[in-house]
Amino acid sequence: MKAIGYQHSLPISDPQSLVDFDAPKPQPGPHDLLVKVNAVSVNPVDTKIRVRVTPPEGQYQILGWDAAGVVEGVGSEVTHFKIGDAVFYAGSVVRPGTNSEWHIVDERIVGRKPTKLTFAQAAAIPLTSITAWELLFDRLHVSHGHLSGTGPLLILGGAGGVGSMLIQLASKLTGLTVIATASRPESRQWCLDLGAHHVIDHSQPLGAQLEKIGFKSVPLIASLTGTQQNFPMLAEVIAPEGKIALIDDPESVDVNLLKTKSVSFHWEWMFTRSKFQTPDMIAQHRLLNEVSSLVDHGTLQTTLAKPLGAINAANLREAHRILENGHSIGKIVLEGFAA
Repeated sequence: MKAIGYQHSLPISDPQSLVDFDAPKPQPGPHDLLVKVNAVSVNPVDTKIRVRVTPPEGQYQILGWDAAGVVEGVGSEVTHFKIGDAVFYAGSVVRPGTNSEWHIVDERIVGRKPTKLTFAQAAAIPLTSITAWELLFDRLHVSHGHLSGTGPLLILGGAGGVGSMLIQLASKLTGLTVIATASRPESRQWCLDLGAHHVIDHSQPLGAQLEKIGFKSVPLIASLTGTQQNFPMLAEVIAPEGKIALIDDPESVDVNLLKTKSVSFHWEWMFTRSKFQTPDMIAQHRLLNEVSSLVDHGTLQTTLAKPLGAINAANLREAHRILENGHSIGKIVLEGFAA
């Protein structure tokens, strides 16, 4: 089968940083689905693993943790899907990625593809919706399912993939006032279009901007990017007994800044359940099915912003380049393999 991967960690400008190659078609295990991949999207985790993880000598590392496709085979213990089902999912970091014609994935982290979306539109959603959902409802403990919860939620980095889903979930499923940050006119408008009530600039001091829109502090903060450089500002604007959740990779933060306010600090990493085979791993299957229903009912929308053509090494290198520049909006998607 056709696949895209790498053998050495190289700058994305190097043609060998991602290459096309042929790989054996995988076979499903007991809980696995064999999926014919129709579309994939690209996430910051792809670029991080490419730079940080060198595969064993002579082997290829296949990246990709978002896919939409059709089930072509099922394992002996599969109960939630059948051959011919259209699905979407975000995969696992301890298994080969989705940048291949066929892909193996545990059914417990797979959802039903929204019927109202194309495969490309659906592929933009899984990883970011799982991350945003778990951050908001599991880490920050905001109630969902009705307009519960009041007060402001500050989302640092609202126009990125996770921010784009988090804005929607918070504005549509809770009563929170959503304050997103963005530094460019186009990213600011993107956040407003997705449902943010206010947008402020994370390149400027946050406290004065929050006071200008009526908030001296915020009880909930989702820090999705730039946590290390912005952490002193976050510690300043977080309310006493507030909660901060983050997803990026700061080298260090001074959590002592949170002590006098009794602030709680939370990590969100959507691969935890699949990596450690947690007892509640099936929660991601249910989560994606709920997201799918919300999309089909018009509550949530795809965050596909930039289609880049077919799934091949050249287009994936371009996607990585865009993400590494740090100015992407929404999600980048590739669709189909050339004959």
